[in-house]
Amino acid sequence: MKQEDSPGTDPGKGGPRRPRRHDPARRTRVLDATLGVLVSDGAAGITHRKVAARADVPLGSVTYHFASLAELRAAAFARYVALRTEEFAAAFAEVRDRPGLLDALVAQVREATERRRSAVLGFELHLAALRDPGLRALTEEWTAASRAVLARFTGAVTASRLDALLEGLILRALLATTPEPEEETRAALSGVLGLPA
Repeated sequence: MKQEDSPGTDPGKGGPRRPRRHDPARRTRVLDATLGVLVSDGAAGITHRKVAARADVPLGSVTYHFASLAELRAAAFARYVALRTEEFAAAFAEVRDRPGLLDALVAQVREATERRRSAVLGFELHLAALRDPGLRALTEEWTAASRAVLARFTGAVTASRLDALLEGLILRALLATTPEPEEETRAALSGVLGLPA
């Protein structure tokens, strides 16, 4: 294991090496900063330098924890998926029936523009996974977790349809210059759920 925070001597200088500040949250801060860069600049815009500046850590700290940009990006996306999976499950924790499910789904679409950062990260992950097969397992894991939440109320087939429709509705909400009426969102989701619009 690397000893980033251990004091000792600097063989190049022959004198005592200044001890580094113990910062157990640094790796997480670097990942969160990477997610910030992903939102502002996209996957192609990530550099070690941008991440270090956003995380307020020395450049060497980023390369210490992540040997390559690909490793850094994958770890940041994995953190995003873990956080988003928890959020999604929590959003449906109080749902008891299909009308309640419909309300929770409509809220996911309506809140997408308010939680723009999170929604953009989701689509950045899907776009990156198109070019990087290594990320596809992560998108599949996330999709499976989302569908499992929905399947508690609908069964697997309908959950799969709802999940795909939800992603499409969220993307449309993010791109719209004017918000789509909630009634249209509700009607689209009601059709899949077999509920009256």
